[in-house]
Amino acid sequence: MIGRKEYLDKLLGHKDKRLIKVITGVRRCGKSTLLEMFQDRLRADDVGDDQIISINFEAYENEYLLNLDTLHAYVLENAAKNKKTYVFLDEIQKAVGFQKVVDSLYLRKNLDLYITGSNSDLLSGELASLLTGRYVEIEMLPLSFAEFISTKGGMADLQSKYRLYLENSAFPAALEFENNRKLILDYLDGLYNSIVTNDIVKRKKITDTMMLRSILCFVFDNVGSHLSTKSISDYMNSNGRKIDVKTVEKYVTALVESFLLYRTYRYNIKGKQHLKTLEKYYAVDIGIRYAILGNEGADVGHILENVVYLELIRRGYRVTVGKWNEFEVDFVAKSPSERMYIQVAASVRDPKTLERELRSLQKISDHYPKYIFTLDDDPDSDYDGIRRTNALRWLCEK
Repeated sequence: MIGRKEYLDKLLGHKDKRLIKVITGVRRCGKSTLLEMFQDRLRADDVGDDQIISINFEAYENEYLLNLDTLHAYVLENAAKNKKTYVFLDEIQKAVGFQKVVDSLYLRKNLDLYITGSNSDLLSGELASLLTGRYVEIEMLPLSFAEFISTKGGMADLQSKYRLYLENSAFPAALEFENNRKLILDYLDGLYNSIVTNDIVKRKKITDTMMLRSILCFVFDNVGSHLSTKSISDYMNSNGRKIDVKTVEKYVTALVESFLLYRTYRYNIKGKQHLKTLEKYYAVDIGIRYAILGNEGADVGHILENVVYLELIRRGYRVTVGKWNEFEVDFVAKSPSERMYIQVAASVRDPKTLERELRSLQKISDHYPKYIFTLDDDPDSDYDGIRRTNALRWLCEK
């Protein structure tokens, strides 16, 4: 079992705080396993089994608890008397209308609540309104590159391990197939179908799953490129697939809310404002992208850009695409305490490519850190304060 230390530390940091811990992320990224690890940690710290209530709503034996009155009564009846009780509600979105139950349970000071869900709209609408200021979201992703190589012998031969990471998928369960490509592809195909069936078709009432897949394929094929709902619609229509802009937006939003896609907007660095046109999209996992599209002809630079984007999100940054006049920077990464600008390229050994990647960063007049991440296995270099570094080594940094 992979430790998922960064997520476990976040849960431990919020333990016993008067906040509902909401863990979100794509199906099979490890949310249920994280809850199990946290429960094991509680037991190691002398929390008794009578103080732990754990309900997985995907388990058939818990189907009766989808009734809200039954669920509410079950938790209260099984809570430990005069002791803190830790309540875990896994894939809570299956219990329609769960928000009122969670809100009511929150009022009991002896309960410490942890819930998970596979849709980003878990925290939209009624739940957000009911629980404003009373929850913390922990957004979970599949394995990081550092977590992946920890299962493959560590830092030796990072380039070949990076290829395995991309091709075999970052989903934890894919590790069980020991590089068996057919089994991995079968698993990823089943995972995709599960996400479409459970998190898109049922929730969003989207019935044209072939069009949904076509849109996903187009976006997957253009990760890191500027897209708009109109450009997607135009492409589909030019290929004989009639669809309007409004429907494209509905489909893309459903893919984003199911965490198959991540959407990032442009940010005017000079004007300090967000621009809601020509956004970029990234895949939650390159392995599932390869499973759907194949990996022939994949743009190595954009694939690396995708991996870097997810790592920035994993490390807690808010990420936008930077614009400075006519120049663009791949990422503006912000946290409460810092900001940095990042260009990503497969290689900058060609002097013209290096000049192009440097140019956008050099145009930015502030003094925040600036980086170029590449796959070149070269020593780090500094160009008047702009640091060029190997992306794989950066991905392994703690």
